[in-house]
Amino acid sequence: MDIKYIVLLIVIISITSCKSDYEFKLDTPKQVKENGKFTAKLNEVNGLAIDSVLYSINGQKSSKNNQFDLSNNRLGKHVVSAIVFYNGNKNKKVTNTVLNLATKPPVTYTYEIINEYPHDSNAFTQGLEFHNGYLYESTGLNKESSLRKVELETGKILKKIDLESKYFAEGMTIVDDKIIQLTWQANQGFIYDLEDFKFEKVFGYGRSNEGWGLTHNNEFLIKTDGSERMWFLNKNDYEENHFIETYTNKRKVEKLNELEFIKGEIFANVWQKNYILIVNPKNGAIDGILDLNGLQAKAGQRGEDNVLNGIAYDKINDRLFVTGKKWNKVFEIKYKKK
Repeated sequence: MDIKYIVLLIVIISITSCKSDYEFKLDTPKQVKENGKFTAKLNEVNGLAIDSVLYSINGQKSSKNNQFDLSNNRLGKHVVSAIVFYNGNKNKKVTNTVLNLATKPPVTYTYEIINEYPHDSNAFTQGLEFHNGYLYESTGLNKESSLRKVELETGKILKKIDLESKYFAEGMTIVDDKIIQLTWQANQGFIYDLEDFKFEKVFGYGRSNEGWGLTHNNEFLIKTDGSERMWFLNKNDYEENHFIETYTNKRKVEKLNELEFIKGEIFANVWQKNYILIVNPKNGAIDGILDLNGLQAKAGQRGEDNVLNGIAYDKINDRLFVTGKKWNKVFEIKYKKK
């Protein structure tokens, strides 16, 4: 056979083979904001016929086929999937990630110092809460972790228990007559009696592998794990119910740490930063940033480790307290637009 016919035959076979291979592409926007609406479209790159497409988002079937609306959904990453049915009895799943961003930039706040109170400069503060006139504090580091009840005006430690040396304590909060305290990487949280600090039981974490900050609203415990996520835990069994992700109109913010629930919003420290985020608990939008630069130096500390970490709110008297790791002061502050 002539060589040119062999070459031609190979080309024909190659073209035929290429046209018989299905190649799918799912088109979605990379990010959305404003009204949160978008359309997904599944295409067959080589122009081959497909039978049907089933669209879903985060594992939930779309009620409007390929039309989606994230306007009332959490911010952050959402996985759009398309299961394409083709060639009679074949199917394939194709996915894309769509980023849902806040609709407007956060408001920036500054502060005014109202009062200063003494604080143990050896306390590596991980969690702080105001309850019935006293501060309750969780301190970290291996071999130094503790749970404390502290007199606000004097800084005097009224009650204190030390954790086993293997534990690195993190955030804490008070719900009814219980203190709930996290550990960092032990995948365990501890429950104590509020009155005498008597240990009652332990609970494990779920998908949030680490414990960082902890607070609560009327319905859930709210927990951070060092990422951009805030996890909402059932109060009765401490199981993870759902999560939100913290985003501005441009990007996510990670390393979320100590938390406090104040007037319907979540105040969150960020590890190694001297500012506090004000977060919408429904969708994770960062509505405000409270710039607290200057306080660290006033508390006798500098550097990346001994930074701002500790937020407590006196709901009855509308007082906001902040401190940091190994700071010698607790500050009562008021915040206002910058």
